[in-house]
Amino acid sequence: MNTASVGTWVRRILFGIFLIVLFWHLWLLANVLWLKWFNPDSTSFMDIRLAELREKDSSATLKYKWVPYEKISVNLKRAVIASEDGSFIDHDGFDWDGIQKAMEKNQKKGKPVAGGSTISQQLSKNLFLSPARSYIRKAEEAVITVMIETFWDKRRILEVYLNVVEWGNGVFGAEAAAQRYYKISADRLSAAQAAHLAVMLPNPRKYELGFNARLANHANRVQSRMIWAEVP
Repeated sequence: MNTASVGTWVRRILFGIFLIVLFWHLWLLANVLWLKWFNPDSTSFMDIRLAELREKDSSATLKYKWVPYEKISVNLKRAVIASEDGSFIDHDGFDWDGIQKAMEKNQKKGKPVAGGSTISQQLSKNLFLSPARSYIRKAEEAVITVMIETFWDKRRILEVYLNVVEWGNGVFGAEAAAQRYYKISADRLSAAQAAHLAVMLPNPRKYELGFNARLANHANRVQSRMIWAEVP
């Protein structure tokens, strides 16, 4: 094969890769636009967790029930914002100060211990990606976050996030979490209960097994900050 033929094949391969990437992002955009108006039946994270559960029990199901924004306690909305993303109302999807602090903390520890992800970034990952950590996944997460922040308002972002975020092994969304941990509906969560649920979010499958003193203290701090958390 001569040099000209090799060059032609390289261009074809690169063009093919370009088309695959283009169509993937057009598919993502179409889904983001759809979800602005229609509630998701499932997410990428839900599909992954369900597959894991069914490896052990073929009849396993997820605990998940969608509830509208107004049926979720304002306490939980404030607690999640206070715990996960204090500048949620004001940022464009990225908390640049938080990212900088996370990078400095990770550098100091010599390993990833902080992420600096906003609610919008976490939602992007939960809806379409996987828990695996890689630079490619972070790049995809950033692209989807821009799409979501462009086409959704903050109320819709928080509504979808609170309904699909993982709150335990096979437990997804505020309603399932409220029923799982307190045997009440999501609109009846107290400030203390909401703070408890909010601090579980970084590692819900671990924290559902036990709530130690350090986490309890963190929940108390979050509860004290909730009054200042602005909700959409």
